[in-house]
Amino acid sequence: MKIASIIGSSRAEGNTELLANEVLKDIKHQKVYLKDLSIQPIEDLRHTKEGFQLIDDDYDQIVKVFMENDVIIFATPIYWYTMSGLMKNMIDRLSQAIRDERYPQFKERIKTVEAIVIAVGGDEPRIKGLPLIQQFRYTFDFLNMNFSTYILGEANKPGDILNDSQALSQAQFLNKSLAAQLN
Repeated sequence: MKIASIIGSSRAEGNTELLANEVLKDIKHQKVYLKDLSIQPIEDLRHTKEGFQLIDDDYDQIVKVFMENDVIIFATPIYWYTMSGLMKNMIDRLSQAIRDERYPQFKERIKTVEAIVIAVGGDEPRIKGLPLIQQFRYTFDFLNMNFSTYILGEANKPGDILNDSQALSQAQFLNKSLAAQLN
């Protein structure tokens, strides 16, 4: 089993990444930082005769993550009660990826991928972050991906997530579960 985390934070080693690190502690995985990739916004051409056009950016790296991993952790800070713009932009481009003739097996492959969401926010995230989780659920349902679980953590300042005992406990439990699947 291969695991990747897609980090949607614009801050290096932010609370979301720290929580994802707890989930993946001592587990071999690939980490992708959306802030370090150039991913252009989608131009919705699915209803035009020409369809989507090839864009010269880093999105193929994201397609490769989906194609090569069995578990993908979507880690995003909660910005304005939803996912980060970096994460949303990446998700939007899935509309293009599922129609990309260069990846005819993409739609079938992602049906076998397990999705996990980790989100951290500062304004009652266990309540106000639930619409974000529902948004991910609808996305994964549309893609026929298995959405296995999520963790919502609470933090404001850098490092605050390490004081959220509930989120850390959930992260440790998920870590043990993933580690057991690897053995």
